[in-house]
Amino acid sequence: MRHALRLTSKVEGRLKHHNPKRNSIVSLSCDLASLLQSCNRASQIAQVHGFMVTNGLQHDPFSVSKLLASSIQDTQYAASIFENFRDPNLFMFNTMLRAYSISGTPWKAFGVFNNLRARSFLLDQFSFITTLKACARELAEENGQAIHGLVLRSGHLLFVEVKNALLHYYGVCGEIGHAHKLFDEMPEENDLVTCNTMMAAYMQASQPDMALKLFREGVRCGQGVSETSLLSVLSALGELEDSRGGESIHGLWIKVGFHSNKNVVTALIDMYAKTGSIESGRRLFDETMSRDVVLWNCMIDKYAKAGLLDEGIALLKLMKSERVNPNSSTLASLLSACASTGSIKLGRYLSSFVELEAMKLDAVLGTALIDMFAKSGFLDKAVDIFQRMQSKDVKSWTAMILGYGVHGQSSNAVALMYRMEDEGYRPNEVTFLAVLSACSHGGMVKEAMECFRRMVERYGLLPKVEHYGCIIDLLGRLGLLKEAQGLIERLPPIKRDATAWRALLAACRVYGDTELGERVNRVLVEMDDQHPTDSMLLSVIKPGTCYMYMLKYLEHLNNGSMYLECRNFELDMLHLPWLGVCDCSFCWQSKELAFAGALHREIANLGYKSVAHCLHQKPNNQKTNVAHTTGPCQ
Repeated sequence: MRHALRLTSKVEGRLKHHNPKRNSIVSLSCDLASLLQSCNRASQIAQVHGFMVTNGLQHDPFSVSKLLASSIQDTQYAASIFENFRDPNLFMFNTMLRAYSISGTPWKAFGVFNNLRARSFLLDQFSFITTLKACARELAEENGQAIHGLVLRSGHLLFVEVKNALLHYYGVCGEIGHAHKLFDEMPEENDLVTCNTMMAAYMQASQPDMALKLFREGVRCGQGVSETSLLSVLSALGELEDSRGGESIHGLWIKVGFHSNKNVVTALIDMYAKTGSIESGRRLFDETMSRDVVLWNCMIDKYAKAGLLDEGIALLKLMKSERVNPNSSTLASLLSACASTGSIKLGRYLSSFVELEAMKLDAVLGTALIDMFAKSGFLDKAVDIFQRMQSKDVKSWTAMILGYGVHGQSSNAVALMYRMEDEGYRPNEVTFLAVLSACSHGGMVKEAMECFRRMVERYGLLPKVEHYGCIIDLLGRLGLLKEAQGLIERLPPIKRDATAWRALLAACRVYGDTELGERVNRVLVEMDDQHPTDSMLLSVIKPGTCYMYMLKYLEHLNNGSMYLECRNFELDMLHLPWLGVCDCSFCWQSKELAFAGALHREIANLGYKSVAHCLHQKPNNQKTNVAHTTGPCQ
């Protein structure tokens, strides 16, 4: 605050000791512009703003433009300045577009862009670039394509920056066909930055082979290599698990003089880990002289993802001994690995480490702890962490909602989503998926439908296959099979995949709907997307069908060429212990059967409802044994 006062006093001093020629709005505006460049805190900017109002500069376009540009990190404050200015110019509009495009509310840029067009301004390349960035962050496909049309009509595609923004947008949205077409339209205009953007688009579309091909073409044509090029190609080689190619790029990295670039070192370690050569990555890590926290985090993360938790913990201790302070990301990767592997002991150790180091429970670390405790069965600890978190983001709320869902507390999951909205957070697709999944497991049809409606109507989110799958699974669990079938058939073809039909087939198993089950199975056959579990599910609905459908599945895998081997397979199946659901006299081994029986009795004691109605085809003397064996097979 003292610094801000000192800065403002400079301007006040100029007013007191002015000379008449310089005492004008223009000179004062220039003084304020240089002053705003020195401000690095919101309180300082607010003080300058107050000075402007006091001296009648709140209506000066130049001064307000500079004030707005200095305030983009606080979009709410910037919006108040923008909305109170009577006649904003193009620079002010572009500043607000940029502010929203980098904020947590990128969708607000669309309203500003529409307002800009309504005022008949002649748009420039910055208007398009910032709005396309917002489209990419929001995955707003319709808006992005509309802006592409405006770019074509206005001739702004000649600006390479606009073309790169379009390529980035299409890559993020998975529209690689549009990106490829745009890239090939004017190949002579494609510079190194454009090629790097296209490589990133290929990586977004899970086409690392195309990214690698483009890199090789660029090197062959003498286009040169940049840091971004190396980062993309190393990522591609890691996805392709091409260790020889990675070693070749490692050599090129040294040759072109990037050996001291820590970003490329990090990418090399990542590539070696993905290609199964984590030891090579560790050697490179040990050879690097100056190691910052990002590099330490990278190496620890690779150990965590490889399941080498002991090595990761040892590296964390070495990090502390070398006086490098771990941050949230350091612990988050290890906690995530503990959650995935069920390493409760190490998870508790890391939780204690956080307490001993007095680490701040920010959004990254808090979310990782919530996820670890919830998946490890300690919901109360997850709730405690959530309540103690000093800052939350959408991922934090989603992790807690998911935790409630995993522990069967569906009503708490739904209530938390409403509380999330009340506190000003905007749920995303993953949040709604967590809520719908919780509703599905809790049989909460009304709540699920309301959440689904809010997702589409209030937030404009396009449902994915997984969202529809939860609704279908919920309807199926409640025996509303016809309604589930109707929902699938009303889906767009691109959403109507095997996952939805398979959820319905599982529901047919539970409720013994033989006719619908066979019809669903025929649909799966026609989709050329069969799976061995389909025949297992159908065999419960219609006894005696497991062998036939397993035989057909194996025959389908090899276009009929394994028919004789399938006959031999029939003999082997008689000895398999895991096919107790069929009418083929398969059973579990005695120990497993005894364990299943004890587990079945324990479940009954806990008050769970029986699903014995799905065994209506069985003779009475077989129902008990088969009931014990259906659980694990499901």
